[in-house]
Amino acid sequence: MTIDQIYKLFEAHPNVITNSRKIEKGCLFFALKGENFNGNKFAHDALNKGAAFAFVDEQEYHNSEKTILVENVLQTLQELALFHRRKLGIPILGITGSNGKTTTKELISTVLSEKYQVAFTQGNLNNHIGVPLTLLTMNKSTEIGVVEMGANHPFEIGELCAIADPDLGIITNIGRAHLEGFGSFETIKKTKAELYEHLKRKGGTIFYNNDNIILQELIGDYSRTVSFGKTSADFTGEPVSSPPYLHAKLNFPKGAIYLNTQLTGHYNFENLMAAACIGNYFQVDPLKIQSAIKNYRPKNNRSQLIEKSGLQIIMDAYNANPTSMQASIESFVSAFQQPRFLIMGDMLELGDQALKEHISILEQTKKHPFEAVFLVGPVFKEAAQSSSYYTFPDVSALCNYFAQNPVKKGSVLIKGSRGIHLEKVLDFL
Repeated sequence: MTIDQIYKLFEAHPNVITNSRKIEKGCLFFALKGENFNGNKFAHDALNKGAAFAFVDEQEYHNSEKTILVENVLQTLQELALFHRRKLGIPILGITGSNGKTTTKELISTVLSEKYQVAFTQGNLNNHIGVPLTLLTMNKSTEIGVVEMGANHPFEIGELCAIADPDLGIITNIGRAHLEGFGSFETIKKTKAELYEHLKRKGGTIFYNNDNIILQELIGDYSRTVSFGKTSADFTGEPVSSPPYLHAKLNFPKGAIYLNTQLTGHYNFENLMAAACIGNYFQVDPLKIQSAIKNYRPKNNRSQLIEKSGLQIIMDAYNANPTSMQASIESFVSAFQQPRFLIMGDMLELGDQALKEHISILEQTKKHPFEAVFLVGPVFKEAAQSSSYYTFPDVSALCNYFAQNPVKKGSVLIKGSRGIHLEKVLDFL
């Protein structure tokens, strides 16, 4: 079956599902395979549940007029997404980066939605499966698409660009994340820069933080750019101190506007600047940009401020790497007074650099006064051998400790990789 024929099926059934447990009547089921699962086995079940057609890539499951045999289901899904993206012909903005890409995606989408019909990546569907699924949610009413692209191994951003074919793009920043998959910081830079390379070949527009020297270097002499930053940029602004929340003054063409946010952490300044800059580029009314950012509330354990029983808790445990951990600690110290408590979980996917990076974080921590520091995970435990910090093998042990020794007053930063499950601590604070 050709891609044109597959697209006609999609036009008739524009609901693509890859999880057989979530089948909806009239959908197209794509039987994906992974290391521990084979979607082909569930094709018959998907059809019984109401799927219009099921795409399979193993002959033994091609046993119905409603099963469509293709060479590779994942590749077919990706080719369909690209075909659909080009049929729509709308501007697609690609977002990648080591930190802040999800918050930036949500802020940009919130701002652009003040003027346009925007379709954007939901949750963390930012990989080789999530990107095509995001594209396939777009329809004729969509005016702008915002696609988040994640990577944990070399060349992945280039592969995602080949699917989404973005016209515009932004790299939030480049830090030491997923070192286990990349091997080195230089490889991370090259992989993130694949978004820039795609846009340069296409003649697309790059948005970038002019205060970030690494991004400046990667752009080189490419001229189709829009910069933002504190000074010497196309779009400028400055943070305004207002703990615990981040506020800012932004300079629009017709005058300055103050933005109040519900974001914590100085590191979010570049995220809101990106959203305001891109909103301004797409001619969204500055007052609507102001309103959109003011009403945005972070969720999913990303820089959330939680008031609980005399405590101010910064819940930032969706993910962690050395760059984001350092930024969170510095921002926490600058915004909150003593008594301050620090709860940190292991930073995962750092490979043979893990111990070194955890020791570096502890050295940074020692520069600031904390009422107490609690460390969760085997790597932090090994790194903290010579310190007086409290260490716990896992989050359950920490929860048991707090059940007997509750923190009653002060501010608490909770920061760690998602796999440590630090969100469980909230019930014990």
